[in-house]
Amino acid sequence: MREVRLAKTAGFCFGVKKAVETVYREAENAEGPVFTYGPIIHNEEVVRDLEARGVKVIRGKEELSGIREGTVIIRSHGVGKEVYDILHANGVRVVDATCPFVGKIHDIVRRENEAGRRVVIIGDPTHPEVQGIRGWGREDTEAVDSFDNFVKKIPDRGMKISIVAQTTFHHGKFKEIVDKIKNLGYDVRCFNTICNATQERQAEAGEIASNVDAMIVIGGKNSSNTRKLAEICGAVCRNTFFIQTRDDLKPETLTSFNSIGITAGASTPQKLIEEVQTIVGSEF
Repeated sequence: MREVRLAKTAGFCFGVKKAVETVYREAENAEGPVFTYGPIIHNEEVVRDLEARGVKVIRGKEELSGIREGTVIIRSHGVGKEVYDILHANGVRVVDATCPFVGKIHDIVRRENEAGRRVVIIGDPTHPEVQGIRGWGREDTEAVDSFDNFVKKIPDRGMKISIVAQTTFHHGKFKEIVDKIKNLGYDVRCFNTICNATQERQAEAGEIASNVDAMIVIGGKNSSNTRKLAEICGAVCRNTFFIQTRDDLKPETLTSFNSIGITAGASTPQKLIEEVQTIVGSEF
């Protein structure tokens, strides 16, 4: 009999669940228009459902500056200080759904800058979470996703630096980068700010993938944490399939496998996971 293993950590993490529930509640109860600054999570189906309920997505600071009424919800990725300043100056009601783990990084960045240290964020410089973290630092706060990029951007080895991580960064890669930086002789303070849920999800995904014939990873293509899950699984299971919804799954490709694992990113709704699980199970 063929085996299907579903990761216990698959699906919404605490921060995402809190943020999504906040938007649905505000959509139902708030007076006036409701906005989110950027998509509330990296999942197109959830965003479309919220738009159908009247929630509008603000795409940037220029558009944000024109908002003078209603409620603006800060998404789980968090934002820089400048965004709060704009909202408060315009007198707009703010509901803050920033993940507590991300908010903790903002506090670290502010504190380390006040102590006279330069902050380096290990993460994707284009990711909204990382951009928000940079927004709490000085102008010299840098974000890098590799050791080589660190060396290019921080050539002065006499500098005091404090390192934080994007909450969803690959734990093993983060440790590798930090170890190499320390070997260069910098005065380093390191804060491992990868959230526990991410570490547990990555470890479980790798364990399952290394013990099955095929692995399915469910989540948005623009979701950083889901892409990393697919990377981790792909490194140990050659038959790894990264899909967004059940429509991307081709059941005929699974018929030759005796065991299949399933995991999902932190922005993947339970409904999507169950749909994929049903399809995979029905093939057996």
